[in-house]
Amino acid sequence: MASKIIFIMESGLSTQQVKDLLEKFGYNEIPEKKNNILLKFFKKLISPTSFMLLAASLLSLYLGKIFDFYFILILLVINIVISLWQENKADTAIRKLNENLSQKTKVKRDGNWVEIESRLLVPGDIIELSSGEIIPTDGEILDAKNISINESALTGESLPKDKKIGDKVFSGSFLSTGLAQIKVSATGKNTNFGKTVFSVERIMKKSLLEKDVLDISKFLTIFSLISVTILSVVFLLQKVSFLELLTLDLSLIIAGIPISLPTVMTLIIEFGVIALAAKNAIVRRLSSLEDLANVNYLLTDKTGTLTENKITVQDIYAYDSFNHKDVLFYANLASASNEKDALNIAIKDRAEKEHINTGNYKVKNFIPADSSRKRSTTYLLHNSEDIVLTLGAPQIVASLCKMDKKTKEMFEGHIAELAQKGDRALAIAINTKSKEEKNMHLLGLLAMSDTLRPDAKSVIKFLEENGIGVSMVTGDNRAIASKIAKELLLDDGKVIPKSVLDQTNLAKIKGDFYTSTGAFAEILPEDKLKLVERAKSLFVIASTGDGVNDLPAIKAANVGIAVKNAVGALKATADIVLLTSGIGVIRDAIIESRKIFARLYTYSLYRISESLRLIITITVLGILYKVYPLTPLQIIVLALLNDIPIISLASDRVKIATRPAKIDAKKRFGLSSLYGLVGIANSLILFFIVKNILNLDWKVIQTIYFLKLTVSGHMLIYVAHTKERWWKFLPGKSVIWATSLTQLFASLLALTGFLMPAKISLFWIIFIWIWSFGFMQITEIMKEVQKKLTSK
Repeated sequence: MASKIIFIMESGLSTQQVKDLLEKFGYNEIPEKKNNILLKFFKKLISPTSFMLLAASLLSLYLGKIFDFYFILILLVINIVISLWQENKADTAIRKLNENLSQKTKVKRDGNWVEIESRLLVPGDIIELSSGEIIPTDGEILDAKNISINESALTGESLPKDKKIGDKVFSGSFLSTGLAQIKVSATGKNTNFGKTVFSVERIMKKSLLEKDVLDISKFLTIFSLISVTILSVVFLLQKVSFLELLTLDLSLIIAGIPISLPTVMTLIIEFGVIALAAKNAIVRRLSSLEDLANVNYLLTDKTGTLTENKITVQDIYAYDSFNHKDVLFYANLASASNEKDALNIAIKDRAEKEHINTGNYKVKNFIPADSSRKRSTTYLLHNSEDIVLTLGAPQIVASLCKMDKKTKEMFEGHIAELAQKGDRALAIAINTKSKEEKNMHLLGLLAMSDTLRPDAKSVIKFLEENGIGVSMVTGDNRAIASKIAKELLLDDGKVIPKSVLDQTNLAKIKGDFYTSTGAFAEILPEDKLKLVERAKSLFVIASTGDGVNDLPAIKAANVGIAVKNAVGALKATADIVLLTSGIGVIRDAIIESRKIFARLYTYSLYRISESLRLIITITVLGILYKVYPLTPLQIIVLALLNDIPIISLASDRVKIATRPAKIDAKKRFGLSSLYGLVGIANSLILFFIVKNILNLDWKVIQTIYFLKLTVSGHMLIYVAHTKERWWKFLPGKSVIWATSLTQLFASLLALTGFLMPAKISLFWIIFIWIWSFGFMQITEIMKEVQKKLTSK
C-alpha cells in the first residue's frame, strides 16, 4: 500500500472554476501569428522571381504579344500556388511535431493531484514541479524543498538562483534542483516571458552545406548578369529592339539564376524532418541535421538508452537488528516525496507488491537528491518523534553512518558483489536521536537492476560499421560499467574511471583516447562536459542526456540528444528529442539525416549544372550566331518544367552513405561543372548540325532546341542522383513520374506547336530522345572518369 505522506497545502481549483477561468484568460499558450492566405500570396508576389516574371509579362503586353502576357501571368500564379501548398504541408507537419513536444504538469484539481497538458493551466492553479521541469506559467512559490531556478532564458544569467517560499517565478525558467509547489498567477500572453521555448526552431542558423550552396548561387547570379550584359551589348550592336532584348534578358535571368534554391532546400529539410518524426526523433534545430549526418562519435548514456530503463528492486540486504521489511518500509517512506524518480518508483512498486503499510507520516521537509549530494533527505514526524531518513549512493550514505567492523565488512562485501553482477545499489540510513545527518544507523541496501535492451548490441555494431565510434558515459562504478561495456562489445570493455580521467590532460589527448574506450565510469556532469568539449575538437560528436545536469554537455555537443524520459528543460535545449527509448532510434535518426544530406547534395549538384549549361550555351550561341536559340516564353516554360521534378527530389530514393557525409565543395563544384560542360557540348553540336548542316527553319530549330534542353536536363537527374551507374540505382517513383510526365509534356508541346514558334515531326521528337539518351551515357562515363581520378 502506498504511503500516506501529507503536505499542508491548498485544495486547488474545482472543475467549474477552471472552465470559467479558461473562458476568461484562454489557454496557457502564446497564440501563433498566422498570416492570411492573401497576405502570403502577396509576399510571394513581391519576391525577386515574381517581379521578373511580372516584368516579362508586361513587356510582352507592350510588344503586342498578348498570349505570352497571359501565359506568363498564369505560370506566375501556378508557381506561387505550388509554393504555398508545399509550405503549408511543411507548416502543418511542424505544428504536429510541436504537439509531440507539449509539456505536461502535475496540478491540484478538485482536491486531487492529476497530470494535464500545460496549456490547460489557469491562474489560481496549484502545480508541483521537480528538478529539470520547465515552469509553464508565472506564479508564487507556496512550498520549497531545496530549490534553485535557472532563469537564463529570461535574464541571460547562466547560474541558478536559490528560491524560497513567497518568491515569484516566471514562465520559461526551470528548476535546477529541488521540489516546489507553485500557485499560478499568470498564463499565456499575460506571462512575463510571453513566448514558448518548447518548440521546433524553424528560424535557424545556416549550415555549412547551405552556406556553400548559397555562395555558389551568388557566383551563378554574378555569372548570369555578366553573360546577360555581354549578350545585351552584342544584340544592341545588331540593332535589336531594346524592349525585346530586355524581355529576353529577363527570361534568361529567370531560367539561369537558382533564385528558388533556398526555398527548395528548406522544403527538403522540413520534409526530411517529417520522415525523422516518423522514426520517433523530433528535430528542434533544423540546421543540426547536417551535423547529425556528419556525426562520427557518440557519447551515450546508459539508462534508458542502452538499458531498458525498467528498474526493479532485485534484492534487499538488511543490517544489525533490521530485517528485509524494515529496509523496504523506510525506503518507501524516503521515496514518497519524489514520485517521478525512476529509482523511487521501483521502490514504491516493490513495496506495493509486498503490501508494506507505512501508516500516516507527516513530511516536515524533503531535500531531493542532486548530482552533488547524491542522496535525498526526508524529515518526518511520527507520533511526536522526529525521524531523518537518507537514501542514496552507498558510499555517500555510509560516510554519514556509524558502523561496527562486522557491519562494515558485510556492507562492503555486498557492494562488491552487486558491482560484479552489474547491479546498482541504494543505501538507506535512519536517525531517530538527532535531526542531523550524522552518526546515522545503516538500515540496509537495495539492489536495483536495469537489463540491457535487446537491440543495443546490434545497433552499436551497425554504428561502428558506419563510421561512428561509440562510448558509454555513466555515473555507475567501474565494475558495473565494465560489465555492460563487455556485453555490448564496446572496445573489449575498456573503462576509464573518474580517478584516471582527473589525472589525464585532455588538451593533449588524440582521437584514439575516445575510440579505444568502451565506457567512462563514475562520471559527474562537469566531467561529461569536459569529455564533450575536448571530443568536439576531434570529432563531430553527438551526446545523449536525460537530466538537468546534462544541460551543459548537451549544449556543447555538435548534436545534443534528449532521450525519451529526459526532463523538460533538457528537451527544450536539445537539438533532437527522442520519443522512444533505446539507441535504435539514434541509429534511425542518423540514417534519415544522411538521406536528407544526400538529397540536398543531389539537388544542388543538378541545379548548378543546369544553370551553367543554360547560361554558357546561350551566351556562346549569342556571340557566335547573334541569336537567342529560344524565345522568352520558351525559356520561362523551360524553367518551370525544370522546377517541377526538383520538388520531387525532397522524397527521392537515395543510398545511405556508410561513412559520415562530408562537404567537399571543390569536388562537388568540379562534378557539376563537368556535367554542365557535357551539356554545353551536347547543345552546341546539335545546334551546329541543325543550323549549319541541315539548314532547318529557324522556328523549327527553336522548338527542337527547347525539347532537347528539357529532355537532356531531366535525364541528368538520373545520373546526378547516384554515385553508382545510373541504371543500377534509379531514383524514387515520385522522381521518375515527375521527370517522365514533364518530358512527355514537353514532347507534346513540340509535336503540336503549342507555346512553340513551330511544331516538329514525330521523327525529330524520337531523334531528340535518342540524342539526349546518348549524351546521358557520355555524362555517365565522365562521372566514372572523375570518380577514378579523385579516388587516386
